[in-house]
Amino acid sequence: MSKDQSVLVEQAKTFIRADDSQIFGVIVAVIAVFITLVLFALWRRRKNARRGILVMGLCDSGKTLIFSHLLYKRYVMTHTSIKENIGDYLIKNDFLRIIDIPGHERLRGKFFDQYKSICRGVIFIIDSVTFQKEIRDVAEFLYVLLTDPVLAKSNTRFLIVCNKQDQTMAKGSNVIKSLLEKELNLLRVTKSHQLTSIEGSSNNVFLGMQNKDFEFSQCSPIVVEFAESSACNKDAVSELDSVFKWLSSI
Repeated sequence: MSKDQSVLVEQAKTFIRADDSQIFGVIVAVIAVFITLVLFALWRRRKNARRGILVMGLCDSGKTLIFSHLLYKRYVMTHTSIKENIGDYLIKNDFLRIIDIPGHERLRGKFFDQYKSICRGVIFIIDSVTFQKEIRDVAEFLYVLLTDPVLAKSNTRFLIVCNKQDQTMAKGSNVIKSLLEKELNLLRVTKSHQLTSIEGSSNNVFLGMQNKDFEFSQCSPIVVEFAESSACNKDAVSELDSVFKWLSSI
């Protein structure tokens, strides 16, 4: 081999090595980007996994006002919501995602189905003043939530907040709890009869215990607690201490 040929061979080898090095660098960069995307996706998934606290209840029960007090510690004028309100509630070195679900019966089911997979807890707001005339609607709404298989499987915690306690005609939480247990017991019988009259079976869990009058203590693995609040008060942050404590414990 002549000297010129040797030089050409060496130049070719150098070019190939350089080319291989560039290809290797591109491959490493692609792998690094892929791993970064996977880790980011896992981080996002972990970040959002069961961090949701759903604020639910009938229209005009005070959900959005309580949402504002929890997230921003301020009083705001509210109106009936047609879409969800979402905000992050910082707790220790972590956060919970508070989601205020519209109370209208035509909207709440859609939003509940959308967010229940990330639900860790439910804050269910009751208007203590109008409760007696709305008890059937409140009980039916609660029945849907308490028998939902996704919430039951996730051991979801419930805080039923009896709101507007500053008003004269408001029912106390103990009275509301007792009346709800009786109404849910009647509703359970009605639902059971409806299921036996149609073909197929429901995927919903049974509410309470068979052959026993319903009590909230029977909702295991779901845990149900009660609290009182006066969110309409412009200084209501202090009136929501029980809610703040519940969020800290969840």
